Amino acid sequence: MEPERVGSGRGPDGQQQVLEMSAVDLGGDEGRSMEDGQGMDEAPPVSVVRERESKLELFESDPLVDAVGVRRMAGQHPMSPRGGDGDEMHVHRGSDRSMKVAKLGTLTGVYIPCVQNILGIIFYIRLSWIVGIAGIGQSLLLVALTCLSTVLTGFSLSAIATNGAMKGGGPYYLIGRALGPEVGVSIGLCFFLGNAVAGSLYILGAVETLLDWLPQMSLFPPEQVTFGLNSTTNSTVELASTADMQVYGVIVTVVLCIVVLGGVRVVVRVGPLFLVPSILAIICIFIGIIVAPRSGSPEGLTGLSTSTLSSNWASDYQKTNANGIPHENGNFDWTFTQLLGLFYPAVTGIMAGSNRSASLKDTQKSIPIGTLWAIGTTTLLYVFAVFMFGSVALRDLLLTDRLLTATLAWPSPAVVYIGIILSTLGAAMQNLMSAPRLLTAIANDDILPILDWFKTEEGQEPYLATLCTLLICAGFVCIGDVDYVTPVITMFFLLCYLGVNLSCFLLDLLDAPSWRPRWKWHHTLTALAGAVLCIAIMLMISWFFTLLCLLLAVLIYYYVSLKGKAGDWGDGFKSAYLQLALRSLKFLGASQVHPKNWYPIPLIFCKPWGILPPDMPCHPKLADFANCMKKKGRGMTIFATILEGRFRDRAEDARSASHLLLSYIDYKRCEGVAEAIVADSLNEGFRIAVQTMGLANLKPNIVCMRYPEIWREDIQRDIPGTFVNIINDCNTANKACVIVKGLDEWPGEYQKQYGTIDLYWIVRDGGIMLLLSQLLRAKESFENCKIQVFCIAEEDTGAENLKLDVSKFLYDLRMQADVIVVTMKAWEDVVSDAEGAEAELARQGAMEAFTRARRNIAKRMNDDPEAEAHSSLLDESKVNKFLYTTIKLNSIILRYSRMAAVVLVSLPPPPQNHPPYCYMEYMDLLVNNIPRLLMVRGYRRDVVTIFT
Repeated sequence: MEPERVGSGRGPDGQQQVLEMSAVDLGGDEGRSMEDGQGMDEAPPVSVVRERESKLELFESDPLVDAVGVRRMAGQHPMSPRGGDGDEMHVHRGSDRSMKVAKLGTLTGVYIPCVQNILGIIFYIRLSWIVGIAGIGQSLLLVALTCLSTVLTGFSLSAIATNGAMKGGGPYYLIGRALGPEVGVSIGLCFFLGNAVAGSLYILGAVETLLDWLPQMSLFPPEQVTFGLNSTTNSTVELASTADMQVYGVIVTVVLCIVVLGGVRVVVRVGPLFLVPSILAIICIFIGIIVAPRSGSPEGLTGLSTSTLSSNWASDYQKTNANGIPHENGNFDWTFTQLLGLFYPAVTGIMAGSNRSASLKDTQKSIPIGTLWAIGTTTLLYVFAVFMFGSVALRDLLLTDRLLTATLAWPSPAVVYIGIILSTLGAAMQNLMSAPRLLTAIANDDILPILDWFKTEEGQEPYLATLCTLLICAGFVCIGDVDYVTPVITMFFLLCYLGVNLSCFLLDLLDAPSWRPRWKWHHTLTALAGAVLCIAIMLMISWFFTLLCLLLAVLIYYYVSLKGKAGDWGDGFKSAYLQLALRSLKFLGASQVHPKNWYPIPLIFCKPWGILPPDMPCHPKLADFANCMKKKGRGMTIFATILEGRFRDRAEDARSASHLLLSYIDYKRCEGVAEAIVADSLNEGFRIAVQTMGLANLKPNIVCMRYPEIWREDIQRDIPGTFVNIINDCNTANKACVIVKGLDEWPGEYQKQYGTIDLYWIVRDGGIMLLLSQLLRAKESFENCKIQVFCIAEEDTGAENLKLDVSKFLYDLRMQADVIVVTMKAWEDVVSDAEGAEAELARQGAMEAFTRARRNIAKRMNDDPEAEAHSSLLDESKVNKFLYTTIKLNSIILRYSRMAAVVLVSLPPPPQNHPPYCYMEYMDLLVNNIPRLLMVRGYRRDVVTIFT
């Protein structure tokens, strides 16, 4: 038997071999055939399988690392229901056809589409004119500024794209996973519109060039346009009519969409047919510049000359007519910022490769290399062309010859016309292919139900999305003018670039453990500079279109927030919130919060007495009550439910209960979190919650629960002990306590209440009862109520002095309330009176309640197995005293607060050595016939202060 071999190495043939853990010599031909990769379809002997399994028997309860498991971790296969925390990972799987989708490399998948999109109509018909009016110097500045924004965006795009695998959607996928679904969808839809509208720009440019080259193809009479350099020299030219532009534009749009519907393979095969003539046309232009001037060349074409370069170096901004021809009475007065908006579409298109991320073999390799090489190639071409155009022709020719590139081309202008038409059609085709896939990617994320029509299985063509793109593109084609379309495209593309740079900036700034991009040529400052440059260019081009574009994005964001489905993509904002919370906790520390900064953090026990159905996570009104304890909804609430049993047996039930409770919280629009605790008993679960919930100063400081009105039922005999233990544990843990009686009648958010909010302030509780009354009155449902503070005083105390002191204290606290002092005869005085306690109780009409309570206590003591121990410690006179006190307080509340909207009263602590059922009798007498009551017990600190 051979020793075990673990690890990997390289065989004699240079190929890496994986050495398996094995203690069995397969021997003979069988072993050799398996090592050679043959005979793999044959099952190994059972003894071999058992032996292999036994080597990892220690890990038999866990899934082993294998090919299937790794694919599941990568999201290629759905997770097992047992994986994670019990949630299934829903992965969109297509048919077998999805496995045969064409996977593209860097050249055909990224570089060529980017170059085709970047090299558009602007290079051929606008660049020479820009050199003429802006001069070589400012033209170079224009190219540098625009290309700098795309280079910085390319760095940010490369960093995000190399931080993990990408699905379809390109920049939308990157922005959405970095800034969240709302921002991703809003920018993604704007970028979709930008791509669809850009297609119309290229189609209009191609049709305009075709009709200029072959005017006999016009279907409608041409338009007559008069221009001249001054008022004495005017000329008239014929331009293609708008109707011709519209008709041919729509036809070309439909033809290109039919080509796009053929799929990625068809576009990849057709793409070079559009790109190669464009490259040849550019080569012919530069050859023509070198050999110029030729015979028949127009006046002003000097050939390459340093004197011409010197004369064209400076700018010469002047008024022009609508066709760009200088005229002293022209309607257009050009500036550098206007040229920026005109030229910027010539550098867009850098996202063409990432738009087809779902069709790439290796996104992390192809997107950075292909995109940046395309940007570098076109940037060098633009810089070279600026020098060449500025050195070969005088300024007048640069400004008056709209197609100087065709004039310069060698051997014939037809080469440039063909190159322009095919180049622009190729760019339009790339846009018409990218836009539907972008829309489909947004729809497949299932954020907006309105986009469900555009969902497709992986590997299928997005037919409906292509039809939608066709309609949008055809609609803008019907405008018939390139100059009206250009600003819209520029803003949509710049908004997308802004989103990419902000995404990289946020991810770089947060530097989460998952942020490990392979592309290292990026920095937080480069991403920030790219974002600032994009927004600056937008404002320089047109503040109006900038606001319009941002307004559209904000409206989409708001719509997604209202109608969209919640999704957690691990975006940067979630990471920022987490880091901010961690730093805030570290800054706050564990020291006590100053009363001025004190916020109630309620711990809500949802169903402690088991009186709700199993499928109901919480009382319907408990969240409404929790919202009443927060000013303007600010603050955190912890909703806790306790499941009795063993944790291993009920862990799944706890997860289900937590999800159900969280759905309830979201439905009630309450800011809070849900927790489910499994414990052996309700008491033990409460102690766990009180000790472990929260962090540092974000621990809950108020425990809230419903008053157990069902405690007398035989099946609920454990409630009194549990209730008393909870109140005692709150005191031990230094937590305030609020017991709600009449929760069924608690008003909803918009149910107006009238009357008073009455406080029976009996003990010093740190001011928590006063603060709760102010929080209640701040809610819309209680805003019409007046606050009354009742102070209970014994008859021998100075009632007037107490009233003045309390009124002054409330004034210093900025609390508006009426103060009423109620006197109450002490129990000792009642007993020493000649008439006795029975006469006093009879006058209060409470003798029957007193007798019934005494009878209930006696009955409980007879049924209590520990009655003998309790009876030896129980002081009967104190029981009578407590019964009298609660009856008296109840009668006072009913006398003064029968019509109150809500009553707050100090919660008495459970007396020592009194059985729990005695305390419940006291509480029942206190809350009797009061429809809506809050019993409040403070803790050992002040929550209000009179100081500023």
